[in-house]
Amino acid sequence: MKPSSGGLALEIVVPVFNEQAILEKSITKLANYLLQEMTSTWQITIADNASTDNTPTIARRLAEQLPNVVYRRLEVKGRGFALRDAWNASSAKVLAYLDVDLSTDLAALPPLVAPLLSGHSDVSIGTRLGQSSRVSRGPKREFISRSYNFLLRRTMQVRFSDAQCGFKAIRAEVAKRILPHIEDNGWFFDTELLIIAERSGLRIHEIPVDWVDDPDSRVDIRQTAVDDLRGLVRVAGSLLKGSIPVQAIYAELGRRPIVPPGRPSFFGQVLRFGLVGAASTIAFALLYLVLQAPFGAQQANFLALLLTAVGNTAANRRFTFGIRGPARLFTQQFQGLVVFLLAWTITSSSLTLLHAVNVDAAPSHELLVLTGANVLATLLRFVLLRAWVFGARRGNQGGARISNRPAEEPAL
Repeated sequence: MKPSSGGLALEIVVPVFNEQAILEKSITKLANYLLQEMTSTWQITIADNASTDNTPTIARRLAEQLPNVVYRRLEVKGRGFALRDAWNASSAKVLAYLDVDLSTDLAALPPLVAPLLSGHSDVSIGTRLGQSSRVSRGPKREFISRSYNFLLRRTMQVRFSDAQCGFKAIRAEVAKRILPHIEDNGWFFDTELLIIAERSGLRIHEIPVDWVDDPDSRVDIRQTAVDDLRGLVRVAGSLLKGSIPVQAIYAELGRRPIVPPGRPSFFGQVLRFGLVGAASTIAFALLYLVLQAPFGAQQANFLALLLTAVGNTAANRRFTFGIRGPARLFTQQFQGLVVFLLAWTITSSSLTLLHAVNVDAAPSHELLVLTGANVLATLLRFVLLRAWVFGARRGNQGGARISNRPAEEPAL
């Protein structure tokens, strides 16, 4: 479909590097599909990042022969470079990219871009890890993919399920705001974009896809995994330092609650804190019993408290004190860990005292003492969480409360 006077709705970028074997077949298939199925105006951009084979010749011929196909040449290798170059030059409303092997079934393309064209979502991704996704790939790549995405969700506190599927789209105004803050120009480009988007309060839409692994893929899985892990460490450090302005992006583009929630009353906070505390105590007890045998009493106590502390702080932040959004998220988690250390000191001291009185104390006696100590630690936690960690704060803008508002400080 030729672009109308209303402008270009969708630009699909296909990054390529030495893809002479499959380029013509894939681009022809994609163009034919779009001609038949896509009602919005569209363009395919072949983004060549420094190919040294016959790819440029084939790409130029395709751009001359096929409707709405253009060719861009970049004299530097890297998928991130290719996407950055093409997206920055685009005038389309929605920007997308597909892997040249078309491993993802093209039937997922219309639902991928529809929520972006309508303005409902900011970023849209295909996921191979959804319950209704259908995926054909070897066990090694399946294990690596699931392990990487699990690690990503746990370390970066994100909820999207599949960071690496080569089937994504983004609204142009969002891309232009985020791209300057993405440092990676290789395979980690996707992950970094998604982390920044979610941590900035943008809406990420996921659709399950049918995906067939390309047996001729030349991606070095091991090196890519190492680079991705390095990227995670780097992005985490950038968020800690505040060099990625997620709060500013949140203030400009982020999705806020339809009705900003108010803070619960004091009685409501006590009740909710008690429920969270009860659940945390049960989780602590179960973890302690599991960890006590292999690690010993003191180490098991520390690990059980540490594992429950992070979840407890997150639950109290949202459920007990009614705080949402990324504002001060890292600071509050850090303060929660300080409170955890105080609680650990109390419970650890109780164990030391017990063992001084009874060297051969049974695990059941240890657990009883620890439970009592946890009650005292819980009271201390509530006071500190309410008065220090999640207490109402005043900013510099007319004394407005900012406990539920974005602020210019790092979030992780």
